[in-house]
Amino acid sequence: MEVTDEERSGKNEEIHVKREGYTRREILLGAIGGGILSASGVTLLENCSKRGWHAETFIGKMDSYEKDIASLIVSGFTELKVTKTEIKGKRILLKPNLVEPHLGAGHINTHPNVIRGVAEAFFRLGASQVLVAEGSGHCRDSQLVLDESGLGRVLLEDKIPFVDLNYDEGYSVENAGRHADIDRFTFPRVLRQVDWIVSVAKMKTHHWSGVTLSMKNLFGVMPGIYYGWPKNVLHWKGIEESVLDICQTLRPHFAIVDGIIGMEGDGPIMGDPHHADVLVMGRNLTAVDATCAQIMGINPKKIKYIRSAMSELGSGSASDIMQRGEAIASVRTNFALMENIHAHRGLRLI
Repeated sequence: MEVTDEERSGKNEEIHVKREGYTRREILLGAIGGGILSASGVTLLENCSKRGWHAETFIGKMDSYEKDIASLIVSGFTELKVTKTEIKGKRILLKPNLVEPHLGAGHINTHPNVIRGVAEAFFRLGASQVLVAEGSGHCRDSQLVLDESGLGRVLLEDKIPFVDLNYDEGYSVENAGRHADIDRFTFPRVLRQVDWIVSVAKMKTHHWSGVTLSMKNLFGVMPGIYYGWPKNVLHWKGIEESVLDICQTLRPHFAIVDGIIGMEGDGPIMGDPHHADVLVMGRNLTAVDATCAQIMGINPKKIKYIRSAMSELGSGSASDIMQRGEAIASVRTNFALMENIHAHRGLRLI
């Protein structure tokens, strides 16, 4: 994901996304144009590769979406050594899980108040811009998804722009993973116009991949105009293989998983609510997902793509992860698994 000299000098084109002065349409469905470029000139791949394999993950207890989520996120940042110096002036993209437009079904999508809290936490650390971007897998009407999930209201109130990744102009990059039979990926342009990509996922079981957490959430960055609905090209090429390739190619910077109310059973859409009362976060998505799986009572090494990611993308074994905040044992709550779903069999952590 190489940034050209022309792009690096793109301050002339830089847009100024502020927290005021935008219309409803500009905020909720406005395309983010111009060259939003990393002030450091460091690519996402270079940034990630310097972190090393050892990982730290923060688990914070939170039993309600009405409590001070932003302060808990900031506490997590402190524990994980995410500093004001690191974030000041940065442009932050939050990628939630907005899989379906279900009014009042808070266990399906990343909760709007989590997005609000994460955005506020980044602003407290000095981020210059925060935007939310998603490419819904099932519904082509982004306004409907925003309205029925409740996120549209939050973005409007907080004046946070939204980018529809399904229709954003694409750019091509070589597949760095090569697990799936895909030579190149087409990513939305906005992903190369920000400094940090943050996967703000939902803690859920999944009827095809076992679980869907911060890595699987990145399926939603792939534009529907290139990959279909619900990202059919990637389903045909292999879900788990595609997850690994997307993560290895994109190299996101941070993950936050909404487990305050997760989903168990026939996820990611048809399952039931499960109150895990946690937010889990970290710089290394493999470590975050392995930690989440254990909280759910699931052996992360039994999830194919997490097991593969442990050797290719980062730490996943308990001995390699420094747990901050709550201990896994103190918050573990077994999510229901379904014996009639093949991907759920044998996952239970003993």
